[in-house]
Amino acid sequence: MNKYKICKQCIMDITDPTITFNEKGVCSNCVEYEKKVKENVLFGEEGIKKLNEIAEKIKKQGLGKEYDCVLGLSGGVDSSYVAYITKKLGLRPLAVHLDNGWNSDIASSNINQIVKRLEIDLKTLVINWEEFKDLQLAYLKASVVDIEAITDHAISATLYKLANEHNIKYIISGGNVATEGIIPSIWTYNKTDLINLKDIHRKFGKHKLKTFPMLGVWKLIYYQYLKGIKTITPLNYVPYVKKDAKELLKKELGWKDYGGKHYESVFTKFYQAYILPKKFNIDKRKAHLSTLIASNQISRQEAIKEIQKPLYPDPEEFKRDKEYVLKKFGISDDEFKKIMSLPVKSHFNYKTDKWIRELLKKIVKPFRK
Repeated sequence: MNKYKICKQCIMDITDPTITFNEKGVCSNCVEYEKKVKENVLFGEEGIKKLNEIAEKIKKQGLGKEYDCVLGLSGGVDSSYVAYITKKLGLRPLAVHLDNGWNSDIASSNINQIVKRLEIDLKTLVINWEEFKDLQLAYLKASVVDIEAITDHAISATLYKLANEHNIKYIISGGNVATEGIIPSIWTYNKTDLINLKDIHRKFGKHKLKTFPMLGVWKLIYYQYLKGIKTITPLNYVPYVKKDAKELLKKELGWKDYGGKHYESVFTKFYQAYILPKKFNIDKRKAHLSTLIASNQISRQEAIKEIQKPLYPDPEEFKRDKEYVLKKFGISDDEFKKIMSLPVKSHFNYKTDKWIRELLKKIVKPFRK
């Protein structure tokens, strides 16, 4: 049984049911963060050197092609900053934006400003709204925690598909340890588990998914191992301080801040600020702020002060967001209340591809010795 209720180093607490603490009161999330840093992050000159080496490989591979890499662009700070760095490295990216129907006006403005000022070509994929709505409602009715997995799934599927179509071997990602390194696994789910997605939709959806971008484990293996498509995370090789990145983007690209992490999406904002805490007892700010503490971007006291603020400081803003979300879903307040009152389920209450991944690990393990 845990002796502590909250980490002495960050602000993660027992709302993460998997959390453990060492004899000093430091949580397992902080320990795991340090492991991620050692495995994925390079600092100072070593990081810059490595990133330049990677950039040269990308340029060499892309000779004679219209683009040498593909990058996802959401209008958020991570993807916007990585687009800036990509151009500074002299790369020729094709920016890809997935429009799932929930973009905020600020996000759309940011995307337009970025591609215009950096002179990047943009390809926007607009998902069939009826299909996507049906899938989101299916996840809500399934009572699983990671409703956002379907957006991430579609983004990954689209990036790999376009990279393959253009014979591009590199996908540039805004993923990074500095601002995303702490997140309890129980708060999220595998974004490319197509079996889980299909099973949830089969049980709770109403319409066929005819055009929704899909990426299962076998197609992922095809793209990564047979086609040799690699994902690069430049933000793990440069000093990435979120506050400084925002200021640079505002100054250089006319970028505008949209508030909380991933709040460039109206649904994501409502999901993180209301659905997660209300139904799942999850305040993702704890993970986001704890990561910034771990990467020395804010102090623990600053994080404690921030977490005490209400998720929706303005009741009218919450009312507007809720009305907008329910209207867009085409459901009543009573229907939404019923969904919110359903018992919480694990993604593992539905079919998953876990057995396939475990089998593949056993097959590959002898070759790694």
